Amino acid sequence: MSTTSDEVFGVAVILYMLVAVSVVSVLSPTELKGIREAEGAALLEVVHKGSPDFPIDRIFPFLAVFAVANTALINMLMASRLIYGMARQDVLPRPLGRVLPGRRTPWAGIAFSTILALGLIWYVTSDPDSNIVANLSGTTAFLLLCVFTVVNAACVVLRGQRDHNRQVFFTSPGPLPIVAAVLCAFLAGPWVDRDAIQYQIAGGLMAIGVVLWLITRLINRMTNTGPGEPVGMQNIGRDDHVPPPPPASR
Repeated sequence: MSTTSDEVFGVAVILYMLVAVSVVSVLSPTELKGIREAEGAALLEVVHKGSPDFPIDRIFPFLAVFAVANTALINMLMASRLIYGMARQDVLPRPLGRVLPGRRTPWAGIAFSTILALGLIWYVTSDPDSNIVANLSGTTAFLLLCVFTVVNAACVVLRGQRDHNRQVFFTSPGPLPIVAAVLCAFLAGPWVDRDAIQYQIAGGLMAIGVVLWLITRLINRMTNTGPGEPVGMQNIGRDDHVPPPPPASR
């Protein structure tokens, strides 16, 4: 029996809701406020209070290391593939879309995203009073809110561009994308007490992206190169001097 992504997402939502319910059920509002001001871990306090004999202090570091490593790996994989797709669509320079001849791994995107990540860590740690985890995670959340704002706004715009000749066409339901765009834009604003360094990091990343896009557009104009085709229409093995993968045997 196969499991769909909707089912996995639903299980994740239920788990998050159960965690939130357990925290507010075990801890008092005063304790929650103290944990927030001390930047502590609410779940640790729940375990300490609900099961004092459980050795959570010895187990939690291993869980934290695994969670951080897993999240970092997923983000690096996603970033390298995103860079590959943008390079193939001529949004970024085409050399960033190169892949290995055998495995078709986007090595250029992986190298670029790794260098970018190391630069972010160096920039954040240059301030001894900053919290590297809070700043990088806050910047990620801020950029995701900006992306969600643009995506929901695009869903509204696509409503007026329906192609009546196509039988399948995505239409966003009701006012949900408008509400989502407004809420995401509100949460991305400076009135949510976000640290200023997070806006600086996000601005620097946006500046790097704009510069790379301008360089790509200038090169394309000089070489009379048109825009790339969508990644979904491409063969991932079709790189410069890289043969496509052999057809699957029946």
